[in-house]
Amino acid sequence: MPTTQREKLIEALVDPEKTWDIVVVGGGATGLGTALDAASRGYKTLLLEQADYAKGTSSRSTKLVHGGVRYLAQGDIGLVREALYERGLLIKNAAHLVKNESFVIPNYKWWTGAFYTVGLTFYDLLAGKLSFGRSKHISKKETLSRLPGVQEKNLYGGVVYHDGQFDDARLAINLAQTCLEQGATVLNYFKVTGLLKEDGKITGVIAQDVEAGTIYQIKSRAVINATGVFVDDLLQIDEPHRKPLVRPSQGIHIVVDRSFMPGEDALMIPKTDDNRVLFAVPWHGKLLIGTTDTPINAHSLEPRALEEEIGFVMRNVSKYLTRPPERKDVLSIFAGLRPLAAPQEGSGGTKEISRRHKIIVSASGLITVTGGKWTTYRRMAQDTIKTAIETAKLNPRPCITNNLPIHGNKKEVDRTDHLYVYGSDRETLLDLIKENPEWAEKLHPRMENIKAEVIWAVRQEMARTVEDVLARRLTALFLDAKAAAEMAPVVASLLAGQLNKDNDWENRQIDEFIELAKGYLTQST
Repeated sequence: MPTTQREKLIEALVDPEKTWDIVVVGGGATGLGTALDAASRGYKTLLLEQADYAKGTSSRSTKLVHGGVRYLAQGDIGLVREALYERGLLIKNAAHLVKNESFVIPNYKWWTGAFYTVGLTFYDLLAGKLSFGRSKHISKKETLSRLPGVQEKNLYGGVVYHDGQFDDARLAINLAQTCLEQGATVLNYFKVTGLLKEDGKITGVIAQDVEAGTIYQIKSRAVINATGVFVDDLLQIDEPHRKPLVRPSQGIHIVVDRSFMPGEDALMIPKTDDNRVLFAVPWHGKLLIGTTDTPINAHSLEPRALEEEIGFVMRNVSKYLTRPPERKDVLSIFAGLRPLAAPQEGSGGTKEISRRHKIIVSASGLITVTGGKWTTYRRMAQDTIKTAIETAKLNPRPCITNNLPIHGNKKEVDRTDHLYVYGSDRETLLDLIKENPEWAEKLHPRMENIKAEVIWAVRQEMARTVEDVLARRLTALFLDAKAAAEMAPVVASLLAGQLNKDNDWENRQIDEFIELAKGYLTQST
């Protein structure tokens, strides 16, 4: 495996005369996918992320790889077909992280069963050979059997359909590893602070190593702005008087114990108070409920769930469960921001805004990609690199990512073993225990994670902080925020040992993470 050591990776930036083919700014799904597409075509590729990979939107999704049933209802058939095709590629190329999940829509009106069955049959047809399974109408008895805990009163039956489920943060880390394997240089905690220009045309970026404070001038033939909700920050550096391109929309998720709905199927609520869809999905032994769609005026790396959003999710899911979760039952609550197109004059809500991606080339040659969703990250990247080839007049080379396995890809994994998310790396991770038998110990009595995973996160997955480990490598913060906070001291100690940090660093890391974790708990928790 190529080195993940930060010092070695930074060496690639030392020569100020070196010219990269492509510099990608942003280490979320879109940026990582774009860097992978570029590197796998053979272009000299550098990716810079101001925080950690998938720190923002890309670790805060509903964990679905899907065509988008609601986009079908809106008549956006092209987007649905594209997403269903990409869903099929993902389950092939990242088989350890993507699985076929069955969803049940309970029917409380006699006519809705036929209505949803017809619509979802069309959904299956659009997937063609990449279909995950046929939709079908099921009886009241089978609905209750498949959704234990669902409301029985006035229930007529249900409709089953299939979509994909995945671990978003883990996929982002595996994409970063795949980028390295394809020859790219990828660095987290590297903030782009300016653009290099000659005669009004972009020739590179100015970037700062957030950890060391060192500033680098980096030459590049093409610069790609893939910073999600932050795209306007770089666009403003390029053109200071430019109107905003995106307006963030917030979505929240609530995580509770699986006992509220202990079956293997997911619940799809087709119509909430404001005519959206809501999901309750089994995920890593817990139940994930979401999401909302709330216009927000400012973007942030740590958005917070609003009281009205928490109330909305609780209120709507309570109509469907015999034992509705209360505030005290919430194990974690997290918010993410979607980069939607900024509304035009006279346009208000976010529902009608397309989730299609957009690629914009500024007069300076800055390439900005925005919109889209996790499922279509590969297609977004392909389109973006096609634009970069044309804009920077690069030697054209074909895209190969549709058949490129992602790091860790393994068809058969045991999903009852929490280490399945490491795919083909699982055995090598467990070999660490030979180095130190203590690393076989669990990090917390309520969680499955072991100390060896922390060592692996530092050595092989570029983790730099307690948050990197507990939020995006082990996903503990999103599953049980209180347990994650209690894990912070032992994780900080293991990290300090691996990164040669002192006690002050260790204590700061613990304090910062515990403060962060408070934002993932409700007041009643």
